Amino acid sequence: MALVPGATQEPAGRPGLAGATRDALTGDTGLTRVTARTHRVLKIAPTSFFADYGCHVRILEETRALSALGHSVTICTYHTGRDVPGIDVRRALNTPGQHTVRVGSSKRKLYYDSLLALKAAQTARQIRPSVVHAHLHEGALIGYPIAKALGVPLVFDFQGSLTSEMLDHKFITRESRLFGPLHWLERRIDSLADVILTSSQNAADMLVSEFHRPGSQVITLSDSVDTEVFVPRAQLPDPSAPKALRQRLGIPDGRVVIVYLGLLAGYQGTGKLLEAAAQLVALGLPVHFLIMGFPGEDAWRAQAAEMGLAGHVTFTGGIAYDQAPTHLGVGDIAVSPKMSETEGNGKLLNYMAAGLATVTFRTPVAQEILGDLGVYARPGDSTDLAQALAVLVRDPGLRAERGRLLRQRATDVFSWRATGRRLAAIYDALTR
Repeated sequence: MALVPGATQEPAGRPGLAGATRDALTGDTGLTRVTARTHRVLKIAPTSFFADYGCHVRILEETRALSALGHSVTICTYHTGRDVPGIDVRRALNTPGQHTVRVGSSKRKLYYDSLLALKAAQTARQIRPSVVHAHLHEGALIGYPIAKALGVPLVFDFQGSLTSEMLDHKFITRESRLFGPLHWLERRIDSLADVILTSSQNAADMLVSEFHRPGSQVITLSDSVDTEVFVPRAQLPDPSAPKALRQRLGIPDGRVVIVYLGLLAGYQGTGKLLEAAAQLVALGLPVHFLIMGFPGEDAWRAQAAEMGLAGHVTFTGGIAYDQAPTHLGVGDIAVSPKMSETEGNGKLLNYMAAGLATVTFRTPVAQEILGDLGVYARPGDSTDLAQALAVLVRDPGLRAERGRLLRQRATDVFSWRATGRRLAAIYDALTR
């Protein structure tokens, strides 16, 4: 466990397009200049948009930021998901009897992706986009022939390594005969895009070193946060709402509330979090864990009960994105035990904007976002995670100070408004 990991690199764009295009993305103004063109953007999202987690938030907030600048954005996605007011969403053909799509890799997703490809091609003919912006590897594979046919650039929003995700979800193993061909396929998909956007410098470095993409084609466009929506408890529209919510949830008075907001899964560190919780309870510390997310919350709740945590852990299930600020306001400390070395970790930004001292495993992505202000534990070590949490539980002054500084960092460094301008500048450079 460590309070200060050492200096980390600030998130920054990695301009790298040749000639005039490169010049448009660099210089003293970086990527934040006002865009010179109005774009019609076709976003391809091979997921059940909108759901209240991960890449969905990035897709939504990028769309809002671009729309605020006057650009037109259309999202093609699966037949399942929640519509968001004001967002143009075109859904693939409905599949009878299928109301949910499993998170992560699954054989059935190949079928969903084929239906999405048809919808995306149909939509492209209708709207004639100036840019195809694909999310996830499946989206890039769908978007490539569309962009090629229309003669427009393909932008690939990289969430993380495809083969690493398959390993995380136990879809394959490194010893599997499929691993080599899939790794080759991932390299081929990465090569299709005119530009690859990553949410972290670590992911950008991996694309260059492991997947041999030219640095000129990889740009870091960090996840961001709306710091006017995600605010500390005292700045919420109704500052008393978190206290009322805490009472409704039955969280006893006098406990330090540790919040988690995101997917529940082994690779997300949910099991490690419960192990750390058990250690803190065994130490007699006055803690309560508010775990907000899905899927499988009933199974995780049962596991927590078997570990003797029933009176110290509350599982809420999924939380609507617009309710997240109030729910985070219940917390005193935030935690993210995610173990992936390459995937983004946008929940950290919500924690920061909410002014919450944050504990996480020491991964390159986490250090890039939190900098020296995070409280870090050795990756995958639940005992070290418990010790890191205990430091903040025992020191209210430290957690208040870290929370204040993290809020300031979120405001200074991570803004969706600036991200939208940078993204539009990338589109400009690619289409001139």
